[in-house]
Amino acid sequence: MNDLYAEALATFTTLFDEARASDEPEPTAMTVASSTLEGRVSARTVLLKAFDARGFVFYTHLDGRKGLELQENPQAALLLMWKRLRQGGVQVRVEGSVVIVGDAEADAYFASRPRLSQIGAWASAQSETLESREVLEKRIAQYEREFEGRDVPRPPDWSGFRVVPRAIEFWYGAKFRLHERWLYERDASGDWSKRMLYP
Repeated sequence: MNDLYAEALATFTTLFDEARASDEPEPTAMTVASSTLEGRVSARTVLLKAFDARGFVFYTHLDGRKGLELQENPQAALLLMWKRLRQGGVQVRVEGSVVIVGDAEADAYFASRPRLSQIGAWASAQSETLESREVLEKRIAQYEREFEGRDVPRPPDWSGFRVVPRAIEFWYGAKFRLHERWLYERDASGDWSKRMLYP
């Protein structure tokens, strides 16, 4: 692994551990921005479930809006913000290409979820119109009956996305908006660089 990329991952790990040990209400929450091929951008909050040298992973329905956009245009931007970290808060921005995680990895994570969350993945037609809450509750009850007495398998249209970084930026808040920013970037040949940015 490139030394600068290893440094960026080590910095992220340190900050992530600090966030989890702090009073941040949801340290794994991150914004994911995606775009259609026509350039229509959308963003939403998901939970970071894993990260390593291969990238940053979250899980979702493949046929929901973000799932379809990320398959059509496999590029994404992530933003984690820990307002209570250090003195002025910390933001981490990640930009890169997107790949779907392998079946074994998705199966293992799905098996670790609470059973009702597993049932909910089957019951939800994510991003589609829902006529009423009652319809969703009936679908939940239907799948509870279907999987009664056995493990809930992972739905075929539910998996994880891994964002493979080409840029990672660390933003450290400071008084008078004189923030400190460090950007790590990977070029087309795979080499990483590091530079400081103006606030």
